Amino acid sequence: MADTVEAKRSGADGDAGKEAERGDELAVGGKILRSRLFLGTGRFPDPLALKEAIAASGAEVLTFSIRRVQLEDLAGDAVLKHVDHDRHVFLPNTSGARTAEEAVRIARLARAAGAGNWVKVEISVADETLLPDPAETLRATELLAKEGFAVFAYCSDDPVLCRRLAEAGAAAVMPGGSPIGSGLGILNPYNLALIAEQVRVPVIVDAGIGAPSDAALAMELGASAVLVNTAVARARDPAAMAAAFRRAVEAGRLARLAGRIPKRKYATASSGHEELISPPYRVGGVPL
Repeated sequence: MADTVEAKRSGADGDAGKEAERGDELAVGGKILRSRLFLGTGRFPDPLALKEAIAASGAEVLTFSIRRVQLEDLAGDAVLKHVDHDRHVFLPNTSGARTAEEAVRIARLARAAGAGNWVKVEISVADETLLPDPAETLRATELLAKEGFAVFAYCSDDPVLCRRLAEAGAAAVMPGGSPIGSGLGILNPYNLALIAEQVRVPVIVDAGIGAPSDAALAMELGASAVLVNTAVARARDPAAMAAAFRRAVEAGRLARLAGRIPKRKYATASSGHEELISPPYRVGGVPL
């Protein structure tokens, strides 16, 4: 890969431990990435819109559903043939799986077809919400991690579950901001902040992101990266929206590192009287 190199996993605690901090670079799944924006490839109006959005986003990691591509010919797939296979890292997902066993089988097929050892475990049972099944997701993560997969576990924004997934061997946890494709944004920023603080692997906020401001908030809360699909693919101008998300992720990351001021209940003057060049004016001996 032109823009990625093999990374060494760090054993330190805190942010430095989970991300092997290298400035703006992110170490995850045995690779080092320069972009913290992951882009999904589904739902675009046409291949040209997808290609333009990928270029505008600056994303290195592209996701796709294993069940929607031609595994016998990945390079010639209707979607993937428009992607530069030398510049990007593929993150195939197990969308459509209902059980851990089914997700494991799909992951093995993708690896055998040459898609690599990265896999996003996505197991849901309710079509109306597409919320992930926590028990099956945890079981699939344990099984696939033992087989050498770099597991990116899509899950709900449950801090306890995210810790369990990391302990089970997940390379990254991917809590949703809200249901897939809903565009509702981040419904529970408190939980996402807790996950980012407590989990020792990269936290990639996935699902429900509707606008660049949502992505910026996720990064400000401490997320390592953000995955976006529908918000870009269904935008009136996908390429322009992809560029907006690119800047939002960068701004949110920079804001996190800069350290925002604490929230206060009451106003605080930016300049106190002691900082005035001239003493307060007086009228009749009484200071104004």
